[in-house]
Order: sequence, then structure tokens, then C-alpha cells
Amino acid sequence: MLGTLSTLNPVFLALLAGLFTWGCTAAGAALVFFFKNLDKKMANVMLGFAAGVMIAASFWSLIAPAIEMSAHLGKLSFVPALVGFLLGGAFLRLVDRVTPHLHLGMPVTDKEGPKTHLRKTFLLVLSITIHNIPEGAAVGVAFGAVVAGQHELLIAAMVLAFGIGIQNFPEGAAVSIPLRGEGFSRTKSFWYGQMSAIVEPIFAVIGAYLVILVTPILPYALSFAAGAMIFVVIEELIPESQREGSTDLATAATMVGFSVMMMLDVALG
Repeated sequence: MLGTLSTLNPVFLALLAGLFTWGCTAAGAALVFFFKNLDKKMANVMLGFAAGVMIAASFWSLIAPAIEMSAHLGKLSFVPALVGFLLGGAFLRLVDRVTPHLHLGMPVTDKEGPKTHLRKTFLLVLSITIHNIPEGAAVGVAFGAVVAGQHELLIAAMVLAFGIGIQNFPEGAAVSIPLRGEGFSRTKSFWYGQMSAIVEPIFAVIGAYLVILVTPILPYALSFAAGAMIFVVIEELIPESQREGSTDLATAATMVGFSVMMMLDVALG
């Protein structure tokens, strides 16, 4: 099966992987049809788990390979990873500044970005959408690195997509269920929840295409995606998981998420 997959166009594989991670978000958002409210402790655990997965994926699936690909630079092999990592964080910061959005659990008075009259719902969805961009890009770059016949790179890309899909499931629920609690219908809550991940297949294709078009940027692209993902974890996921108590549970969930992704990446990738 791997032999067949590795012969397919990497951009097409990236699209399939992006659709998979989007589908995982939709599956999580579908929990709104069964629950009207999400227990805060459970929400914190879910966000903490997602943070742990993203931290592990950023290193094991993105930064470490970027450094390995730059081994020919000798003692300066860290440079592409360092430059890409910092640029990834700067890019997300720029997007945050130019896009109006509101983090989960925050009052509308704490919205960020330029002034806007958008409703709280759209601000929440925009926030999650912005922070799904690096996940899609990471999947795309990973599949863009796959050269026909190189099963190891293909497996690593598939593990990354699977790991991001795992953390997208609770993220989808963390968007749709609070919207239901604010009075939206189940259908609308689900719609907004799953739409927050629509950017993932789009940026997966863009990431894969750019890497194939300009192969030398691969280590920079991998670490760029990692930097953007870490920005999301530090700026949003961890702070939100630590609100309103249950700090220890959220922290434990972060460690579990990290451990799960690390095991998947090392054992399978």
C-alpha cells in the first residue's frame, strides 16, 4: 500500500491529508448534536491534550527533520531551523494583528486585531481558523517532502497528519459546543465548528506545492510550520486550558498529548 501511495502526486496526498484533518474537526464539532454544554474541566483537558500533541509534532515531525536536512552545513545546521521557526512565529503574530478575532472563553470586549463590528460568533471562528493555518501548512510541507519511493518520509507525513487529526477532534468540540451554549442551533454550531478547519486542506496544498516548486526551502518550510504551531500553543491553547481552575488536569493532559504524539512519531515515523 505504501508503495502505491508514494507514487502519487505529493500535492494530491497533501490534499487528502488536509481533508482528513478537516474531517476530524468536523467529527469533534458533531458532538454538539449530543451535548449542549461542555464541562470546563473537560474543555481544559481537551485543549491541554491538543497543546501537547502540537508541541511534540513541532519538534519530532518538523524541527528535527529540518536540522537533519541541513547536516551539510556542519555546526551551522541549526540555522535553517532557527530562521524558519522564528519566521513562523512572526507570521502568526502578523496575521493576529491584521485579523479581528476573539479567543475562546473571552468576553467580546477582549477581541484582538483591528476594530470591527463582527458578531462574537464570527470572531471566535476567525480565531480558530487563523490558528488552523499552520496545521494545514505543516501537513502540506511534510507531504511535499515525499519523493517517490521514500517510504520513511511518507510514513512520517502520515503520522503527522494523524497526530494533527487527533488534536483537531477536541478542538472541533471546543468550538461548536460553546456556541450551542450561547443559544445557536445545533446545526449552526456544527457548521461554524467544522468551518474553522476549512483552511487546513487549502494550506496543505499550498505548503506541498511551494516545497515541490522550491525544494531548497524545505528545512525552512518545516521549521516555519513548527514556529507557527508553537505560537498557537503558547498564545492560545495553554493559556485557555489553564483558566478557571483544573490547572493540574490540563497540565497532565498536555503531557499525555505530548507523549502520545512522540510515541507515534518515533515508533512509526
